[in-house]
Amino acid sequence: MSSFVEGAVRVTVPATSANLGPGFDALGLALSLRDELSAEVTGSGLDIEVSGEGAHAVPLDESHLVVRSMRAAFDVLGHQPAGLSLRCTNNIPHARGLGSSSAAIVAGLSLARALVPGGSLVMDDDAVFRLAAEIEGHPDNVAPAFYGGFVISGQEDGRFFAALSSVDPRVSAVVFVPPTGVETKVARGLLPATVPHADAAANSGRTALLVAALAGQPELLLTATRDYLHQDYREPAMPASLALIKSLRADGIAAIVSGAGPTVLAFTDGPAAATGLGAPQVLLDRCPEGWRAHHLSVERQGVLIS
Repeated sequence: MSSFVEGAVRVTVPATSANLGPGFDALGLALSLRDELSAEVTGSGLDIEVSGEGAHAVPLDESHLVVRSMRAAFDVLGHQPAGLSLRCTNNIPHARGLGSSSAAIVAGLSLARALVPGGSLVMDDDAVFRLAAEIEGHPDNVAPAFYGGFVISGQEDGRFFAALSSVDPRVSAVVFVPPTGVETKVARGLLPATVPHADAAANSGRTALLVAALAGQPELLLTATRDYLHQDYREPAMPASLALIKSLRADGIAAIVSGAGPTVLAFTDGPAAATGLGAPQVLLDRCPEGWRAHHLSVERQGVLIS
């Protein structure tokens, strides 16, 4: 027990939205909706309590994603505890494209590192991010979950990278969360192996424009969020989401599929801001029956430990 911190360690981790339209597998944005977790090293066994989103669906054993992530970090840190107690209050919807799995991974790694005295000396922030991306398989959600804000991420020569970019303080978003989810692997399975060169070129231009639009020219968000690579291909798995996006975009609102969907994210700033159609309450009032809508700000801070 002397190898671990006494008492509980607490973390909160933000929801994230990846892709943001054209930035497929590259762009991610942290949002002001947070999961809250605490963990403590015990003498033996594994005790897990989960409340909130997914409480009745997640496993309560070693296969729990937070526990698996903690174990991975403890391996790196050189210490596996005899027992663990974990408490999770989930506020991020599951299987909705808001980064619930990335939040779990980042939380687990951060909890484990904080439970080992001097853990940050063995695993610095870059090491935590890289391990999180390895566990998730791609970095676009784990990067903003860990670092916060707006992050451009990817992989080069087998090494994950992440670069933070600025976000205009006027930018916020309304997310429309449908009652049923879509698993990421299902959504990815609908994508073609190749796309036309013209679509790839157009998408590259929109992605670059989106970075500039978020940084200080939100009036360009509608044009910048036009996607050519993934959203339309995924329509069979989420027809109601794509219908809502088309309706919002017809009114000048920069709406996109959040991550792999089926949540729809609509930026409150952009061309529709001048007409009032992009106002948060106006957007909230457009929430389809049976869905949930939240007005969220861009979360400047990633995982927080106390």
